[in-house]
Amino acid sequence: MTPGKRLFDLVLALVAACLLALPALIIAIWILIRSGRPVFYLAERMKTPDQPFRLWKFRTMTVDRTDTGVSGGDKSARITREGRILRRYRLDEIPQIWNILKGDMSIVGPRPPLPQYTEAFPDLYREVLQCRPGLTGLATLHFHRHEAWLLAQCRDASETDEVYRRRCVPRKAHLDLIYRAKRSLCYDIVILGRTFGQVLRRK
Repeated sequence: MTPGKRLFDLVLALVAACLLALPALIIAIWILIRSGRPVFYLAERMKTPDQPFRLWKFRTMTVDRTDTGVSGGDKSARITREGRILRRYRLDEIPQIWNILKGDMSIVGPRPPLPQYTEAFPDLYREVLQCRPGLTGLATLHFHRHEAWLLAQCRDASETDEVYRRRCVPRKAHLDLIYRAKRSLCYDIVILGRTFGQVLRRK
């Protein structure tokens, strides 16, 4: 990560933290009242192929200590009522501002993968994770909704994993590598602006 990109991340993350502090508090209280503790969901993700970190989100599902893997149709019954709203507008990802401030993530970049996928596709993620993982990115912009649709059709964890490996990982990596080839602060601003546009259109 270049110093310019890190400065861009820090400035925007600090501004976002100030602007979203009150909404985040309201969301946290809402989750606490409606679903109880924990308010946050912490998941292990990969910053580099061999360096994990804890990714923060607002909790949107009922708690299952044995839960692993990506979310597919097999987990849809566990999504809480407030969780569906938070996911629709990506408000569950507000706590990742903390990950950006810590330097675990960037604002724009590939979405941080689960450890089992960096282990399964080491050569691919060695290329993809040359960019710091991001809150949004080219793959998020162009593939997120289709990915959600594909995984929603899955009936159990094994099918979800198989579909994700076969149909999602290669397509997302292709887009992430396009981003790597074209990355610049200007391109980050374009992607960020288009992400906001997508979220606003959902309203």
